[in-house]
Amino acid sequence: MTAPAPDPATDGIEEGKRLITLGGDKGLSLAERLADRFQRLTWRTPLHGIRLKGRYPLKLIAVPNDPVPGDVRRGRALLAGMVSFRGESRAIDRLDYAERDWGRPFADHLHGFGWLRDLSTVATRAQGAPVAETLMAKWLAAYADKVDAHAWRPDLWGRRILLWTAHAPLILSSSDIVYRSSVLNALARGARHLDRGADKASPGAPRIAAWSGLIAAGLLIPGGDPRRSFGEAGLIRALGTGLFDDGGSVSRSPAMLLDSIMLLAMLRETYAARRLVLPEPVQAALNRMVAALLGVTHGDRALASWQGGGPATAEQVAAVIDASGVRTRPLRQARDWGYQRLAAGTTTLIVDAAPPPVARVVEGGCASTLAFEFSDGAARLIVNCGGARAATARLPASFAAGLRTTAAHSTLTVADSNSTAIHADGTLGRGVSSVELSRQESDAASRIEATHDGYVRRFGFVHRRQLLLTGDGRELRGEDSLLPQGRKGRVGANRFAVRFHLGVGVQASPTADGMAAILRLPGGPLWQFRCRGGMLGIEDSLWIDGDGRPVPTQQLVISGEAQAGGASVSWAMKRAL
Repeated sequence: MTAPAPDPATDGIEEGKRLITLGGDKGLSLAERLADRFQRLTWRTPLHGIRLKGRYPLKLIAVPNDPVPGDVRRGRALLAGMVSFRGESRAIDRLDYAERDWGRPFADHLHGFGWLRDLSTVATRAQGAPVAETLMAKWLAAYADKVDAHAWRPDLWGRRILLWTAHAPLILSSSDIVYRSSVLNALARGARHLDRGADKASPGAPRIAAWSGLIAAGLLIPGGDPRRSFGEAGLIRALGTGLFDDGGSVSRSPAMLLDSIMLLAMLRETYAARRLVLPEPVQAALNRMVAALLGVTHGDRALASWQGGGPATAEQVAAVIDASGVRTRPLRQARDWGYQRLAAGTTTLIVDAAPPPVARVVEGGCASTLAFEFSDGAARLIVNCGGARAATARLPASFAAGLRTTAAHSTLTVADSNSTAIHADGTLGRGVSSVELSRQESDAASRIEATHDGYVRRFGFVHRRQLLLTGDGRELRGEDSLLPQGRKGRVGANRFAVRFHLGVGVQASPTADGMAAILRLPGGPLWQFRCRGGMLGIEDSLWIDGDGRPVPTQQLVISGEAQAGGASVSWAMKRAL
């Protein structure tokens, strides 16, 4: 489907200043935490068990297509007898759900049955069915009749229903009537669980997953029209609470938005299997979501690294966008989603111009305000380390935590501290509560000026960043300033650093005066970097790639001291060839 051309009133560049403030509270209240705990406890009661009872279907009305291909390497590992995900592997014949000796990403992959997609990508039904049925039988033995807080999470049930129905040939090919009945009975019980629990999933992709699965059950289990209508109303609500008006995820995570688009693409195929179309409000939201996602892609067609997500691979991003059926242009100025996109010539600049997400809509948020990424064609020149939630299990927990810090992003830090506090339990604390943004466009250049208040309470400074990209894309100029605000008569100096994490393969060579560097892109042009107002150094860094693996890189660091009157550093990057 081709989305309508973006309305200039909504996609045009809004020039002049605007204030972006942090909405809502930092996290769940005590009452909400207790209510959530109580809800999970009720899952174990006889009353909830009675609610899950009922007739189970003898067959599905239809089998939808899964529009997204799986991972070939993981699929081949399954055929070889191993379940693998993000650096963790378990032998299928020795897999024991009772042990739970695995990390959360692997557990979600296993319980969510995402491996069915990988298996179907590399195997015929005859090859894949024995593997799928073995893993299915193990899951049914452990959880079909046991409501478990993790395995029965609403978002995981939503994903299971979508994947079980799309890959029914792999899990329902057996001639064992008892096994087949167990699968269909579990499917029906999961739908009944979602009838009461879909809205208990976290806002964003988890709640969208829960309601999408419920709708799929209504479409594919006989007699499901009332459930389908109920689910459609719930999904529309979930999209309202999980998305901004511009289509971005309230988590501010491109990875979560990509996941949400994938879920709706699967749901779209479920409607198609019944010769129906997505409800118009859902399709309209999907159109906006794809435009917002494209707004945070680089010239290599992969994602920028924001809010704990990695870039994913260009193939993964393309597959999900193709599956959505939406064809549209990238969103250039996201007013709520928070990412500003400038593109000129062969270069693309993406800036985080909003506060971090509130804790109630995302776990593991990052202190990345006013960071940017910059690419030239398919080569990434300036990046953020990324991947706090996408890294493989081999990355130590301390490293994963470090990827959330301000220093892991291409922006300014004061006294080696975060612009928004990151607590020991992983939640975000005080810091950036508002961002003031100004943007101007002309044929000669595009300019962004933004300030945040994350360092005002502790150090008495606001951070102002000015970025100017010339119309031909061959030069990016910037200025980072610490401006006094709040505390009067503050004495002493504070060290600051402006970091520019370099893309994979970019080699930095300092000049003799120590104020500039030559940046050599792999197989591409040379860029010159020059600064004024601080000392330039070159240090080690790392970047989490599309497969969640850490890759050694370098970073440019401009360091200096800010006195009570503030400080300012100017810098420029110019393409030499």
